[in-house]
Amino acid sequence: MTAALTAPATTDRPAPAPRQLRWLLRLHRPALLTGAAVVLLLGAALLWLGGPLTDASAAAWKQYNACGSTPTCSYDQDSILLHKDVYTYTNFAVLAVPFLVAAWAGGSLTGREMESGTARLAWTQSVSPARWLASRLALPAVLSTAATGLLAWLHRLAWTAADGRVGTTNSWDHFPTFYANGTVPVALALAGLAAGVLAGLLLRRALGALAAATVALGALWAAVHTALPHLWPTATETSGLRDGPTGLGIMVGQGVVTADGDRLDLPCYTSMMPGCESTLSDMGAVGFYRDVHPAAHYWPLQLVASGALLAVAALLAYAAFRLLRRRTA
Repeated sequence: MTAALTAPATTDRPAPAPRQLRWLLRLHRPALLTGAAVVLLLGAALLWLGGPLTDASAAAWKQYNACGSTPTCSYDQDSILLHKDVYTYTNFAVLAVPFLVAAWAGGSLTGREMESGTARLAWTQSVSPARWLASRLALPAVLSTAATGLLAWLHRLAWTAADGRVGTTNSWDHFPTFYANGTVPVALALAGLAAGVLAGLLLRRALGALAAATVALGALWAAVHTALPHLWPTATETSGLRDGPTGLGIMVGQGVVTADGDRLDLPCYTSMMPGCESTLSDMGAVGFYRDVHPAAHYWPLQLVASGALLAVAALLAYAAFRLLRRRTA
């Protein structure tokens, strides 16, 4: 059995909040400076992407479209490829920031402090365990929200600047683009922070808490991704047997519709395909259907998914307080 951690009794008043914040900033100064450097560099890359790179790539696409079928026509292919590569790298970099928050929260913010005894030292300096934990959640939550919110906003600006001008721009429903363009990275960062803090308190080992927090956030994101299409009512597009299923956006389901209104699985995509017409006739199909989330559903899906992540973050933070209270009773 693991012995409970006992907070030393003290008759002094709790340390003022500014002193705790100064201590927190001094203790984690290297991580904060590294995080600030990452945000500045990534932000600069996104500004470069949405400005000069987009303009150069858009001009190259104009040259390409003006070429038509002329085989000897030249255009600035390097600008197109550079824009595409930088967009891909920055897209995934924005989505990686919440995992960095989770890893830091588990490995350094709480895991290392529990492992080295720094937390117990703080409790001897007139800081109650609850206030110690609150300081480990409050300031990092503000910084994480500001950093991820800024990067997501800059990413959306860069994507908007290229949409309709650069032919290789991903559509809004391309999932990496979908997530990085909205509020989900902010909610993921807060959930990662809470998961890391809880992992550090549970395991009391820096490396183990780092790995556990990262894996937990990945599993949480996978669960949200799986549930995402079902978080908001879909729109149904119907089409004729010759046209095949139609409807752009995030597809949830598709198939054929019978004269009685029944929905059946999709055997083929158009009655023009060999053998498909007879198959559809045997099924009694009169048309195709497709359930999709159109572009108008972007923000409802973002906000509902973010709300679910924030609810999980609140539950994880509550569990961390309950665990600390039980161990320091």
